[in-house]
This record gives sequence, C-alpha cells and structure tokens, in this order.
Amino acid sequence: MDSDASLIDEVYQRLHRTGPEFQGYLSNHGPMAAEAMVRHGHGDQVQHWLDDYVRRLEPFPRPVSPIGADWQHALGDVRRVADWTVQFTTDLQERTWRVVLNEWWPRLLPGIAAGATHGVIRVGHAVRTLLVDGETPARIEELGHGLAYWAARWLPVSAPSRGWDIGAGSRALGEALTDIPLVASPTGGIREWVGRMNAVPGWEAAVATVHIPQGPDAARDWLADLVQGSVARYLTHGHGEPIMLVHSVTAPNAVWRTLPALDRRWWRESVVAAWVAVAALTAIYAPPMPAEDSLLGTPWVAGADTAFARAVEHGDEHVIKFADTAIEVFGRTGDVRALAAVDRAARLISP
Repeated sequence: MDSDASLIDEVYQRLHRTGPEFQGYLSNHGPMAAEAMVRHGHGDQVQHWLDDYVRRLEPFPRPVSPIGADWQHALGDVRRVADWTVQFTTDLQERTWRVVLNEWWPRLLPGIAAGATHGVIRVGHAVRTLLVDGETPARIEELGHGLAYWAARWLPVSAPSRGWDIGAGSRALGEALTDIPLVASPTGGIREWVGRMNAVPGWEAAVATVHIPQGPDAARDWLADLVQGSVARYLTHGHGEPIMLVHSVTAPNAVWRTLPALDRRWWRESVVAAWVAVAALTAIYAPPMPAEDSLLGTPWVAGADTAFARAVEHGDEHVIKFADTAIEVFGRTGDVRALAAVDRAARLISP
C-alpha cells in the first residue's frame, strides 16, 4: 500500500495545479476518480488516465482577495474559489485537519448541493484517504481544495416552510424514496431548481415526514441504507439522467465516509442533509417509470474486482466513482444489485 499511497500524493500534487472546474461549470473529477482507481488496485493505469483527463482541465485561478471575518458573504461565490483555497490551506497548516473539518463541516453542510454535490463528494474522498492511508501534506492540501470548492459553490436546498425539522416523521426509507415527487419537465440545471423545491407539489411532505433515527449510530446505519437504496434505484431509474443520478449515490456515501472523522453531534444533522440532497436529485432527474429492460433481471455473476475493472475500461469519471461507491455497498451488504448497477451505469453513460 505504501507505493499506492505515494501515488495518491503524486496525483494530488499534479491536479492541484488545475482548477476545480472547467468549461464554466463542470467539476474537476480527477482527484476523486484517481483516488478510487488506486484504492481498487488500478494504480498502474492512473497516470495514463490522467494524461487524457487533464487535457480538459484549466489552470488554477488567481486569488481575488483574502477571506476575512465576514466569510459568510463569500459563500457560494465561485469567483472566490482561489481565495477559499488559500484560506483552507493556511488554516490546515496551523491546525489539525480534524479540527478544521469539524469547524467547517456544519457551516458548509446546509449548502450540500454545492457544485451538484461535488463539494461534499471531493471532501469525502479526501477524508477517506486521510483516515485509511494517513496524513501527508498533499492529502491535507486535497482536503483544503475540497472544502474550498464546497464553500465557493455553496448551494442550499430549500427547506420545508415549517423549517428544518426533518426526519421526525414515521415514513420508512423505502416508502419515502419511492414517493419523492418528480419535477414535471424540468428545464435548467440543479442550480436553478434546488432553491425552489418547495414549489414542487408534495415535496415538503416527502422530505420532512420520513423517519430518521435520533441516535448517531442509528442515524449512521440509516444513511448506509439510504446509499444502498439509491444504488439499487439507479439500476432501475438511472436512465432518467444517467450522470446526474450518479450523484444521488456518491453524495450520501461521501457523507457516510466522513462521519468517522466528525464529532458525533454532527452525525444526524449530516444524515439529514444527505437525505435532502438525494431527494432533490431524485425529484429533478429521476424518470417517472422504471426501465423496462430484460437485462435488469439478469443476475450479476462476476465479482467486485470485475465490476471495477469494467468501470476503468469504460473510462468515464462518473462511472469510476459510481463503481467505487457501489462496490463499497456490496462489501457492506452483499447486495449483488450494487454490482449490476455498475454495469448499468457503464451502459447508460457514454465512454
């Protein structure tokens, strides 16, 4: 693992010279996809994959002005992403990464839709590396880049009109997932929709009346079930918007990965935010009917290694990240639908 961990550092150092977005709004998936490839034993293919991917990226932007005590006013201002990166890089040099993460996580959590949830996803990958492989300057710097992107694209999902008292109801997770109301003929992207979800009939009831356990351990287990349910739902509903619905899987799993590094008092709040993000992505992008595809009933006979190799061969960064999460779900649950969903994503998303 030492050589793989060293490779992760090389990848981060290479990608930190590039911006967090390109073409005006597309997120830089390089750090996340490359980390997943190394994690699943495909480190020998990472640099070749990056050689192709970095051609699409743009140089890291120039700072505008320092983030000051009025940092709230800089939230959601993508023009300040370099300023946020300087802020977090400096902070992480002066304090431990866990202290910084626990200070900023609850501040950023309400804006979980940032960058179509790529802010929290990038943070989740960085935290996994720090927890599994240990601390190095490059890995701590990657956490700073992830937090900075989240802050610069900070984007809340509209709360039910009665406030954020979510999860105190009685509806089971499976019922709540199935009954999420869908946006009729949505136009525009997630940034145009998440701030006005209250206008969607049935949204408040679907989101607010689900039952999320109060205790941190039980809430964590509920989140694991949410990730598993979202992976299974992608198998049948991913055709609605194959790329965007990947994030209904990877975003809650990023939160699940981060929980061990957080103070337990933030666990349930984090689970609630993950649920709201999944519900919003489902409402905006899910199709009204499941796919009628004979392949969906075919049992998956290959193993997890074969599933991830399929994703790497495909090459798309979304498929690679989806496979990373789906294989984690399979490892936790043995649910073969998770592996079948990897093949589904590879079929739905263009290589």
